[in-house]
Parts: sequence; C-alpha cells; structure tokens
Amino acid sequence: MSYNYVSKTITTERLLLRMFNSSDAAAVAKLCNNYNIYKTTIYLPYPYTIDDALSWIDRHGANFDARLSYEFAVTDKISGALYGAIALSCNEKSNNGELAYWIGEEFWGRGYATEAAEAMVKFAFEDRLYHKVFARYFSSNTASGKVMEKIGMSKEGVLREHIRKDGRYEDLVHYGIIRP
Repeated sequence: MSYNYVSKTITTERLLLRMFNSSDAAAVAKLCNNYNIYKTTIYLPYPYTIDDALSWIDRHGANFDARLSYEFAVTDKISGALYGAIALSCNEKSNNGELAYWIGEEFWGRGYATEAAEAMVKFAFEDRLYHKVFARYFSSNTASGKVMEKIGMSKEGVLREHIRKDGRYEDLVHYGIIRP
C-alpha cells in the first residue's frame, strides 16, 4: 500500500483508491440504486439518484481537508473501473475512526472490499496515526463481517435491534482493531 499526498490516492496490488469527482456520479448512482446494497447499509437512500451521488461527492473535498473523513472511490488500478467506495471517519479527540464501505453487487466476491479495507486501516495507523479503527455491520450482512475479520478486526459486541430499516429492527455488530 502506498499513499500519495499530492494526488490523495492510495495504491494497492489491484486497486487505486482515489477522490471521487462529479464525473463519477452516474456510475455511483448506477451501483447504489440497488436494493441489495441499500439493505446492507445504514445511510444510503433508496432509490438512489444522480443528485444523491452529486451531493454526496460534493462534500468529500471539504471533509478531507477538514480531517472529518477520508472518502475514496475504489477503482481498478489499470482500467479505472469504479467498484465502490470506502471511507474512514476521523475523531481526533478519541484518535480513532470508523471504516465504512460498499462495493457494487456485480463486483462482490472478488476481494475488493478486503483489499481496500486493509489499505485504509494501514492509512489510518501509518499515516494518520490513529489508535483504533472500528466498523459496524448489520448481522444479516455476514459478508461484511468476514471482511472485518480478514483485515484483523475483532468482534467487540452487538447492539441488539439497534437500527430500524424498512420497518424491521437490525442488530448492529461492532468490530475494531487497535494499532499494533
């Protein structure tokens, strides 16, 4: 994993994590306007429109510069194809941040979330010097939990029926990793 300060990019074996730009909005809307993505995420609206994508992308630069969050497009290092998104929040007072991600359904099962998440944790610990990174997932989304385990996170607890989604209550499973 390598981080480029000038271009604000992270490079891994197969991926380029880069800042989103407005030209990504159509691809973001296409990937996010999917019920199977919506039902596994806390904040994504459904249906998801280009306007949703544009307003979301529009906040990234200011959030990055203010050190509130680091939001990256997960893209193919060679073709530039957009696979999804990964973000790391910043809580300077507690010196930690939350890792969050989504990958377009057509790209599931190829290890992109794991590769991007591993790079973001390294970025958090080696570049931003966080003490801890944590992540949460709905208990119904076991694939996300497997990503967290593969990158070395440990289960810290379950908040039972913590989120209401589509009229049902979802358990929220918490994972975390402390800087070695």
